[in-house]
Amino acid sequence: MADEVSAKVDGTYAIGIDVGGSGIKAAVVDVATGRLTSERLRVPTPVPSTPEAIVASISRLVKRLVKSGSLDDSIPVGVGLPGVTIDGALRFAGNIDQPWIDFPVVDRLSKVLKRPIFIINDADAAGIAEMRFGIGKGRKGTVIFLTLGTGVGSGVFTDGVLVPNTEFGQMEIRGRPAEKRSAAVARVRRGLSWKAWATDLDEHLDRIQQLMWPNLMILGGGVSKSPEKYIPRLTVKCEVVPAELRNDAGIIGAAIVAAENPVQAADDASSAKEPTQATREAKT
Repeated sequence: MADEVSAKVDGTYAIGIDVGGSGIKAAVVDVATGRLTSERLRVPTPVPSTPEAIVASISRLVKRLVKSGSLDDSIPVGVGLPGVTIDGALRFAGNIDQPWIDFPVVDRLSKVLKRPIFIINDADAAGIAEMRFGIGKGRKGTVIFLTLGTGVGSGVFTDGVLVPNTEFGQMEIRGRPAEKRSAAVARVRRGLSWKAWATDLDEHLDRIQQLMWPNLMILGGGVSKSPEKYIPRLTVKCEVVPAELRNDAGIIGAAIVAAENPVQAADDASSAKEPTQATREAKT
């Protein structure tokens, strides 16, 4: 493992971090294959989920991976966060504490970990992975990737090109954010049957379909393990399929973004960047 991961100068490897509402996951990823090359680590998301608490958790996870894999200092870290990521910070925070808004996360993590850091919306990261290595590979037209978990994250792709930072979970349905009824956690919290929850999810998907007219919707998150319980009940007028990469997608996509970003100094983290290959196109 150490010899494998040491040959990093070609940009093949990166550390991917997926910050969710209930857990933070991390692994080393071979971005050429989409394969995890280390143990997949997971810790609970701190409560409260302040920037300082999550930065500390990320730091510990990265240090564990670096130690176990003898990783070179040049190996970058990609972090998927639940919100709108622009210029090294969150501009909107979903299912995470509001002090994250405008917190200089790239600058802070760069100083703590002393390695290149890149951030991306968590659903965009998962979508990039699914479009490159999963069921979205080779699909043309408009593809919408949705993560159904603590909330509902979204990633939109047109002919493989990512349109970043969409937040379809926040669209209003029945006077409140749609994710309050369609997120996977909503089924559990409200004690709903799969049939009842599928009705709420279907209403959300139908509203997205009316706005975007996608060729395909991909549903990710933990519920992608049990598609037979709800997908046959959906009536939305486009093809709907479960994601293939499941809970590894966010890790893989964050690592892809880190590996394919131009390395910049930490003090340049807040400056505008050119779109990267990962955000321009999910390779097919």
